[in-house]
Amino acid sequence: MAKKTRNIFISHYEKDGKHVQSLKNRLLKSGQEVRNFSVDSTKHKDGRRPSDRVIARLLNIRIKACSTFICLIGPDTHSRPWVNYEIRKAFQEGKRVIGIYTHGNKESVVLPEPMKKYSSSILGWNSLDKLIDVIEGKKSIFENQDGSNTEPYYKIERVCK
Repeated sequence: MAKKTRNIFISHYEKDGKHVQSLKNRLLKSGQEVRNFSVDSTKHKDGRRPSDRVIARLLNIRIKACSTFICLIGPDTHSRPWVNYEIRKAFQEGKRVIGIYTHGNKESVVLPEPMKKYSSSILGWNSLDKLIDVIEGKKSIFENQDGSNTEPYYKIERVCK
């Protein structure tokens, strides 16, 4: 089977970075090639942190260029201002906004407020087959952290592109 290449922005809190590569590997094994358009905080050329204006501009460019936006949801994701910015921006750009709970969470995870408002799907970590259907726009699925079904936080009619 030929791999289908997708431009995906994978939003995450830097401490959840290990899950980004794991997600990419899982998608690759299922026949999906992923070009990760997210911004990696560890790749600054000179070691200095860029200004917020530069970060926002880079995020805007990369979110606009992606076809799908995935947010990895871990224990501290809801408190990260840039993650919240990225979710809102993806929605404004008309991207499919998908949340995925990170693997191995033992405690209850709080969803970022923009994820509650703008997500087209929220999935458990082990829902890879469902994720591909959601990326392809075939379904809109909402799950709890453990993978059990739930309802969206807000009853909004969503139209997948």
